[in-house]
Amino acid sequence: MSTDQPATAERRRPPVAVVVTLLTAVLTVLLIAFAWPAARSEPRDLPLAVAGPAPAVAQVQGSLEKAMPGGFEITAVPDRAAAVRAIEDRDVYGAIVLDPQAPEVLTASAGGPAVAQILTQLSSRIAAQNPGVQAKVTDVVPLPADDPRGSGLAAGALPLVLGGILGAALLTQLVQGGGRRMAGALAYAVTGALALAAVLQFWLGSFEGNYFANAGVIALSIAAISLTLLGLEWLLGAAGLGLGAAVMMLLGNPLSGLTSAPEMLPSGWGALGQLLPPGAAGTALRSVSFFDGAGAGKPFVVLGCWIALGLVLCGLGAARSRAKSVVRGRHEASPVTV
Repeated sequence: MSTDQPATAERRRPPVAVVVTLLTAVLTVLLIAFAWPAARSEPRDLPLAVAGPAPAVAQVQGSLEKAMPGGFEITAVPDRAAAVRAIEDRDVYGAIVLDPQAPEVLTASAGGPAVAQILTQLSSRIAAQNPGVQAKVTDVVPLPADDPRGSGLAAGALPLVLGGILGAALLTQLVQGGGRRMAGALAYAVTGALALAAVLQFWLGSFEGNYFANAGVIALSIAAISLTLLGLEWLLGAAGLGLGAAVMMLLGNPLSGLTSAPEMLPSGWGALGQLLPPGAAGTALRSVSFFDGAGAGKPFVVLGCWIALGLVLCGLGAARSRAKSVVRGRHEASPVTV
């Protein structure tokens, strides 16, 4: 009897070729998920303001469309002050001020360093079209001096996602009871957010603004991911946890736009990324930390919806567990007939 068990276990193991094929497929999916958005990064309907007379604005719009078809979404504004307001309100990423004597390109590196770099290059184009005139470049909302490239915020996207996934996975394995797991997820979201915000703001210098406001955004992100994954695991088991983790890691992280901007990602994918917790959290963090909360409304709604979804999934999982307990209790209480 005992000699048959190893043979049975051996027969249940998949062939090496199947395992190798599966690993290759997983590796390929990981490469596509992370490399494809970066490799195809370019402006797509990037909001840009242009201040100046209507004929000059139309000329610039035509020139930009010829140079980068579909790259910019132009908004005409009356003057430089209006352009600055549009940038600070996060309605546009930058602006071109068409002053014949002193043309100027306005950027906001805090809204996306990659976009600011592209807009800075426009000054060379303006100079080429107007010999003898050098366009001034002004960073209206700059990144902190301690992190002028925004590396800390960009690198923080992965820990945010992994933090939510690991939180749900460990709570599932180490904590008994769905209610206690939910309480643990919420407590972990708060403590984890305070720790991450402290590192990013006080050590790396990647954040500005109110520390507790920045930590609050991170807490919403961790809670959104952890509660959703806890609910999926409660309802569907390990398969639910794996599915949720794959969505957050393979879609949410590379499509967050934190390393560039949502409008720099392949068409449609940037918008999808903003509907997932990592993308919404990244946009909200930029808004709260550098723009006094401007443009944070939609990301907060997205994060709130994911938290609500997580609570609903946990509620459904609890109801399913109660129903199974009732059925089990009735089965155990039923008399045994011979």
